[in-house]
Amino acid sequence: MATAISAPSKLLDGKALAKLIKERLKSEVKQVCEALGMPPGLAVILVGDNPASKVYVKNKEAACAEVGIHSFPYNLAENITQTYLLELIGNLNRNPQVHAILVQLPLPKQIDPQAVAEAIDPSKDADGFHPMNLGKLMSGLPCPFIPPTPAAVMKLIEQTGQSLDGKQAVIVGRSNIVGKPLIHLLLQRHATVSICHSHTKNLASVVKTGDIVIAAAGKPRLIEKNMIKANATVIDVGINRDLDGKLIGDVNFEEVEPGAKFITPVPGGVGPMTIAMLLKNTVDAAKRKLPEFL
Repeated sequence: MATAISAPSKLLDGKALAKLIKERLKSEVKQVCEALGMPPGLAVILVGDNPASKVYVKNKEAACAEVGIHSFPYNLAENITQTYLLELIGNLNRNPQVHAILVQLPLPKQIDPQAVAEAIDPSKDADGFHPMNLGKLMSGLPCPFIPPTPAAVMKLIEQTGQSLDGKQAVIVGRSNIVGKPLIHLLLQRHATVSICHSHTKNLASVVKTGDIVIAAAGKPRLIEKNMIKANATVIDVGINRDLDGKLIGDVNFEEVEPGAKFITPVPGGVGPMTIAMLLKNTVDAAKRKLPEFL
């Protein structure tokens, strides 16, 4: 189990943990460069002008530069066809300098996200969304790529130093990106898992059973004080903006924080760790090209 970061409060500092991970990745990148004669390469495809997506992509490119990963940015027009995008992905699949591929979501309505996920070579699937990789995760088989946000959540829970064995974990949100992969990651650690969604009756009573509560519904301040049991660990995946433009999570932080044992802030919690785990997936993809892995 990972050693917990010493901190003056119960806050799970995603920035601090991400910094440690990126420092370790720098030495791994150096190893890849020496062995392959090239750095790990990540292709990042952005379709359209979604402001939030543009910020995310910019942050990912900056993080790549920080650890020495070669970023291949592709900024495409909103009205491109699905055929065009799939052809680009095919070219990147065949490019030996590109070890990992990421297509930023959401995509315009004319493009099927599932078709895009299936087009990416499973060995270059930085987001871990290819059905082959998700199938391995669900089956409990060794999976080369864990989706970065669920992986970030698990790393942050590790930092609390607590075992998940026998704990009650409640996930609020059932997306393919976060909620569903987390079910299997938590089950692998022997947690008892409940998952809530828009059709859940008596949401507050279900959430209150959680020793671990993971909020990933995309609804600002959905999780309130009366929904959290004393000394629960609260992981907030949500990224929303209030009427003043301030970044807030799915958890009403000011209300929930006093009674929580551990809690992630927004921003500065899951977000930085998601990028760190994306970088890890990219470096791992490149490491599999090293002679000892071939």
